[in-house]
Amino acid sequence: MRLSKIWSRKQTPCQGIGLVMNRIDRISAILIQLQTKRYVTAGEIAERFCISKRTVYRDLKALEEAGIPLGAESGKGYFIVDGFHLPPVMFTSNEANALLMAGKVVEKFTDQSVSRQFESALYKIKSVLPEKEKEFLNDLHSNIQVFHSSERGSSPGFLSDIQLALVKRNTLAIDYHSQYSEEHTKNRIIEPLGICFYSMHWHLIAYCRLRKEYRDFRIDRISALKTNDEVFVPRQTMTFREYFSRLTNETGLTEIVLRFDKTAAVFVQNIRFYYGFVTEEQKDEMTDMVFLVSDLDYFARWLLMVADGVEVLKTIELKNKLYDLVKKIEKKQNSR
Repeated sequence: MRLSKIWSRKQTPCQGIGLVMNRIDRISAILIQLQTKRYVTAGEIAERFCISKRTVYRDLKALEEAGIPLGAESGKGYFIVDGFHLPPVMFTSNEANALLMAGKVVEKFTDQSVSRQFESALYKIKSVLPEKEKEFLNDLHSNIQVFHSSERGSSPGFLSDIQLALVKRNTLAIDYHSQYSEEHTKNRIIEPLGICFYSMHWHLIAYCRLRKEYRDFRIDRISALKTNDEVFVPRQTMTFREYFSRLTNETGLTEIVLRFDKTAAVFVQNIRFYYGFVTEEQKDEMTDMVFLVSDLDYFARWLLMVADGVEVLKTIELKNKLYDLVKKIEKKQNSR
């Protein structure tokens, strides 16, 4: 039985991926999802497409009937049997456009070790597009620019090596220059926990064996990096959020948690990185964002631009700053 025969006119509204999909499109998308990682659970499929698990089982059976060799392992999920080769994935115009846009951001906000790999992947994507779409992307490429002044050009390009070390849990040996102490240390052995982007720079969070505690290393201040063969066992489970809570006490940074309505969230989307943005989480029609801030006065003045569309969840000091600024504005405007 071929995939073209697995057709249903019934439309499935889906908030999970924001699309309305007919059954053939959904089954094709499930096939792609099965290729994204080793095991995919029925629950993950159901959540993504907003369907019941019973429907998931029917769709998986349809894939098997179409000749896709699927396996299942209790407690882990479904997988495509090793050795089975699928034809190249075709991209829609909108998907290719989105990847082109992402490439522009990658070029400016990562280092050369990542941007070169992304560029290579983008070439492969272009190679499978129809000629008309290739021409469209080439025209679009020159009409999209991301203006961001950074020291990326002089960056040694360690992001790719750090990513591999995170996955394989290899220790790293680094030479690092600390801005706060103006100290340059060599061959510092660290156990990487994760990387994150805030205050317009990439940061590596890692356990430092020299200092015997978790530390925040700004990646552009690493002058040399070597991946060791040693595989470390994580000392304890620590999330970025937990680390940042500690970081605020050590560096004087203040953790700010804001809840934006839809309009305000869109307004700050492209400029939030300049103000210490760390993470965001969608909650119904609202967006919660976490910032690390060194100057509350400066941050409060920026936040006044969207003050009618944001709620301060943390911290009370920021609320007081906003109240004081509003009072000063009111007094100033009523002075004549």
